[in-house]
Amino acid sequence: MASASYDMVVIGAGPGGYVAAIRGAQLGLKVAVVERENLGGICLNWGCIPTKALLRSAEVFHLMHRAAEFGLKAEGLGFDLAKVVARSRGVAKQLSGGIGHLLKKNKVTVLMGTARLAAPGQVEVTTDAGAQTLVTPAIVLATGARARELPGLEPDGKRVWSYRHALVPPHMPGKLLVIGSGAIGIEFASFFNTLGAKTTVVEVMDRVLPVEDAEISAFARKQFVKQGMTILEGATVKQLDRAADQVTAQIETGGKMISDTFDTVISAVGIVGNVENLGLESLGVQIDRTHVVTDEFCRTGVPGLYAIGDVAGAPWLAHKASHEGVMVAELIAGRHPHPIKPGSIAGCTYCHPQVASLGLTEAKAKEKGYTVRVGRFPFVGNGKAIALGEPEGLVKTVFDAATGELLGAHMVGAEVTELIQGYVIGRSLETTEEDLMHTIFPHPTLSEMMHESVLDAWGRALHI
Repeated sequence: MASASYDMVVIGAGPGGYVAAIRGAQLGLKVAVVERENLGGICLNWGCIPTKALLRSAEVFHLMHRAAEFGLKAEGLGFDLAKVVARSRGVAKQLSGGIGHLLKKNKVTVLMGTARLAAPGQVEVTTDAGAQTLVTPAIVLATGARARELPGLEPDGKRVWSYRHALVPPHMPGKLLVIGSGAIGIEFASFFNTLGAKTTVVEVMDRVLPVEDAEISAFARKQFVKQGMTILEGATVKQLDRAADQVTAQIETGGKMISDTFDTVISAVGIVGNVENLGLESLGVQIDRTHVVTDEFCRTGVPGLYAIGDVAGAPWLAHKASHEGVMVAELIAGRHPHPIKPGSIAGCTYCHPQVASLGLTEAKAKEKGYTVRVGRFPFVGNGKAIALGEPEGLVKTVFDAATGELLGAHMVGAEVTELIQGYVIGRSLETTEEDLMHTIFPHPTLSEMMHESVLDAWGRALHI
């Protein structure tokens, strides 16, 4: 078997892997990356990016229906689902090609195939051209994750879909059941509901968007219901009875069983790490519930073996994976990077209205023993929000009453996924309420609500 030597071998070219490879190359390392499917991984090809393209189409369609509010006329409104999907796939294809260009520009060797850890420091790669062994002192696992499949709820691509089927839907749902209200579930519910599907969301936890602050979840739920969704919380889909053109779901809710029939079901019940067939067990890598166990520097405990991104566990976010990739590449190159702080990683959900959050929820902060000050500011008190026709929303901030440390920020409303970064920077710079109060926010902008929410935590809000 042919062999080649590298300073660093990355397995997986998603947002963690390709970024790790590029940063390693920038630092002078000889780098190879192995990818079995698409450069850019799930995020770029079957996740973050194409879903945002779909949701943008839904957002424009929603605004078209509101034309009269803005003094405009729009008649004969409709959509072509095939063209909406084609645009989404085109966006993904364009960006995937860009990743290939970046890797080539940085002189990273790209091997399209499958990888297996044959021994410490050895990666066996199988491509269409045959097999070869890569010898390296540093291996970075960036193999990502896939949709969790629950017994009886497995997707079939016809009437029961995974997120991948939902991205290239074989038909437009008429009556849709979405199982799970995390980011993936609620984004697809939002998309198809906006296009006219009669949508029901079932969530096993006691509220939708269960990782978010309870107040934000409640606000979002109210908006979803207003848009025509049916939300069943504290509910479980026990069984799916499939027929050629419909699925009957047996749902346990409120202590009783109900039966309802849908033409389409989307299963979005979480993800599992891609840890199989890599040879991890024989090397002694510790795996906990399908995820590789690592320390704060993404080290696995096996010398020279690192794991980053979704395969290394929560939070399952592309931007977390990318920063871990940079950190690991710098470690391998002999630098001394800081570990990633989970509390400084924002989460964004692109449903309508958007949801974004950072740090501790109010409940979690209290649970940890903090005495908190909480500020709130509604979109309806902001001039830019009114001018945009987006008065439904809320900005909430949580502070340590003793020190003024920003513990958490939680938002729901238009463009909050862009706004949240202001608080991310604040937390990274270890800002206090005083710093934020003294910051001059431009007018008229949605960002002024961030200022007002901070002021409100100390009873100083000006516009409510």
